[in-house]
Amino acid sequence: MKTYLVTGGAGFIGSNFVLYMLDKYFDVKIVNLDSLTYAGNLENLKSLEKNPHHIFVKGDIGDAELVSDLFKKYSFDYVVNFAAESHVDRSIKEPELFAKTNVMGTVNLLNCTKNAWYTEENGWAKGVKYLQVSTDEVYGSLGDTGFFMEDTPLDPHSPYSASKAGADFMVKAYGDTFQMPINITRCSNNYGPYQFPEKLVPLLINNCLNHKDLPIYGDGLNVRDWLFVADHCKAIDMVLRQGVLGEVYNVGGHNERTNLQIIKKVISYINENVDEEVTEKLMTYVEDRKGHDKRYGIAPDKIKADLGWYPETTFEVGIEKTIKWYLDNKEWMANVTTGDYQKYITKMYK
Repeated sequence: MKTYLVTGGAGFIGSNFVLYMLDKYFDVKIVNLDSLTYAGNLENLKSLEKNPHHIFVKGDIGDAELVSDLFKKYSFDYVVNFAAESHVDRSIKEPELFAKTNVMGTVNLLNCTKNAWYTEENGWAKGVKYLQVSTDEVYGSLGDTGFFMEDTPLDPHSPYSASKAGADFMVKAYGDTFQMPINITRCSNNYGPYQFPEKLVPLLINNCLNHKDLPIYGDGLNVRDWLFVADHCKAIDMVLRQGVLGEVYNVGGHNERTNLQIIKKVISYINENVDEEVTEKLMTYVEDRKGHDKRYGIAPDKIKADLGWYPETTFEVGIEKTIKWYLDNKEWMANVTTGDYQKYITKMYK
């Protein structure tokens, strides 16, 4: 039985990873640590309520006493850190929150891992592996051509991406200084079920269904590489089990689309599959985001060559599966877009 500490496992990618692992393997136990901020949702894990292989713990990765106690109680084989503040707009308004969670929280998690398994005399007494889940945003912005590679210099342009880059550097430093068994993955834009509707795809779906404005930053021509979340989960699993220690792996889908293309695809699908008419008149251009990167494009050549990973889900299939999931789970959407959640989204995009 392999035991995982998964942090941020009630969030979007984290919950998908937990569900993926417990569906794929019968011999794993997952201790899921999540502070349940606005983007963490236990409804994502409702199917695991009676699963003895899933143990949920409410708490912050910055809580040294709590995290240390978990290491004392469980003999972890893997630590996977999804926990992060992740919305760029929010980071512009509250950069200190992002530094606290994304940088200092990661440092605390690294320290607790080191203190549990490392001694100056004997090095690492246990082969625990630490994996940091990062983002392509740490690389900055691309021109019209080229792709981010693992050796592309980091050049973050927002408080969010700067905090993730800072965390990546700390993880690398612990690997170099203490020979901690680490990996870092950097993924492109994920989409799929259970994503909080401050992010583009679920925000658009929710607004279409409620005939609200569809916000478009600037000219709408910013380009992102889109990756279906299940493909990302598969990549993380492969890096955990097969990745060369100390290495960084880029995880991307080679599915580049402008924001305008995403918006028009959602509108088209809603019109074809829902008994109501949504028009492009809902598209509303808003002031561009400060420091808005123009294009991200990620090259997953290394993870394909070294580990045999590739994205199995085309964008056309993945986006339709995603939209259908939200249409089939309107109650989930309604539950997370009420009260303070809705006030926050309305304020952000007004």
